[in-house]
Amino acid sequence: MALGIPIVCSDAHRLHEPGGEVWVGVRTPAVEVPARAERIRAAVAAAGATAVNADTHPDEVALRFHDPAMVAWLREAWERWQRSGLTEDPGQDRVVPYLSPHPGLLGPLPAPTPVAPAALAGRWCFDTMTLIGPGSWEAARAAVDAALTAGDLVAAGEPAAYALCRPPGHHATRDAYGGSCYLNNAAAAAGLLRDRLDDPVALLDIDAHHGNGAQSIFWTDPHVATGSVHVDPGAGWFPHFLGFAGEVGGGEAAGSNLNLPLAPGSDDGPWLEAVAELCDFARGAGARGLVVALGVDAATADPESPLAVTAAGYRAAGELLGALGLPTVVVQEGGYDLDAIGELVVATLEGIDR
Repeated sequence: MALGIPIVCSDAHRLHEPGGEVWVGVRTPAVEVPARAERIRAAVAAAGATAVNADTHPDEVALRFHDPAMVAWLREAWERWQRSGLTEDPGQDRVVPYLSPHPGLLGPLPAPTPVAPAALAGRWCFDTMTLIGPGSWEAARAAVDAALTAGDLVAAGEPAAYALCRPPGHHATRDAYGGSCYLNNAAAAAGLLRDRLDDPVALLDIDAHHGNGAQSIFWTDPHVATGSVHVDPGAGWFPHFLGFAGEVGGGEAAGSNLNLPLAPGSDDGPWLEAVAELCDFARGAGARGLVVALGVDAATADPESPLAVTAAGYRAAGELLGALGLPTVVVQEGGYDLDAIGELVVATLEGIDR
């Protein structure tokens, strides 16, 4: 039977060629590459899914959860980098942060807006791995439109829709980008779904790494319950400083965030128990809509995490999420095993589609 979930995508993702990552000072090959989306698109097409082109949405909808100054930097970063001459001297062909406004540097003083583009990159980016090239902004902006178009479909009556977003977005916060993420696609979808349904929604993240962006953006929002299952940052995994069980939300939203860190090596058993706990959390929060931040990098052979989830595990996770019976937007996040990424996404969507 053909996959019944519509697939929203944009060819603009091909414009984003990160050109590598700077890892502990060394430039290494990029893992967040255009082939990721192309492999997924081929797999969902082979599964019979209907493709939908992403519609352009107004900035006030697409970018509402991000600091306008950060958005302005992302929009202008590549042109400013070129104008600064850094592409010629020292010959850096991507935007890379130079230094960051660490609290230990600034003390009690607020961070001013620096002039140098290399310093501006550090003002907004929290790592050295998330590089910006000539088409990065256009791709990131189109990824948000894909998530919002999937939200439109669900708000109009589709039981579920899948946004094939690239670049991913779940590490982007209100005023910082990183982790190969520039704009938070899943947060945009959650905001749209909350507004259109006029009800609480849950944003559940099953990527191998903590969904720190949604946690930060909705930290004090009692109308969006956020939950994440991920490899334990306390065991030495990204994002290192966040993703612990004691982070539960703030203010009126205390209790509306749930983190379920797993030990490295965790396989289908503990991972699916955690996914089931996230589903119970969404029920308890009274969610009437669901956004799933779907990373398939928890899989056994993925080079970017130490978890060991199988394709059968992803299908079972999809069944658990689908059993919630909620209008559901699925937003693509991580997944870096090019040989398996399409199969894993299709397995999850088939589970949700049952």
